[in-house]
Amino acid sequence: MPVAAVGIGSNIGDAAAHVRRAFARLAELGTVVAHSRLYASAPWGVTDQEAFVNAAALVATALDPHALLAALRRIEAEEGRTPTYRWGPRVLDLDILAYGDLQLDGVDLTIPHARLRERAFALVPLAEIDPRYAALRDALPPGERASVVELGSR
Repeated sequence: MPVAAVGIGSNIGDAAAHVRRAFARLAELGTVVAHSRLYASAPWGVTDQEAFVNAAALVATALDPHALLAALRRIEAEEGRTPTYRWGPRVLDLDILAYGDLQLDGVDLTIPHARLRERAFALVPLAEIDPRYAALRDALPPGERASVVELGSR
């Protein structure tokens, strides 16, 4: 069964609780093989908003990538995410960072995530649970890596 790497983020309300709840909700889509600790990071893209709580999870799933994406969008909506603007605040953000060794460059889905290599808030938690991403994390500028602060809680 393929293992998908899912990035998780929240910066509205009790963001840490939203991320922890996402771990449980991901179990609806398969088996959560591992999940990272929680990390705090500054917002990316639009910086005039609250800091984010981020994490990553590895999910063994029978869903194909497009079905997984649809399921993640459904969970986001059920957890209270409403459309805002690009890179805006959100109750819950779930992104497919990787899906096994699949490479896909589609209109609605790119795997691995198109900006994974430049996003410390995704790479730091992902490298914690999947050592294949340690080199990418370590290639980030030191200041970027240091901007993602472990909150310590699983």
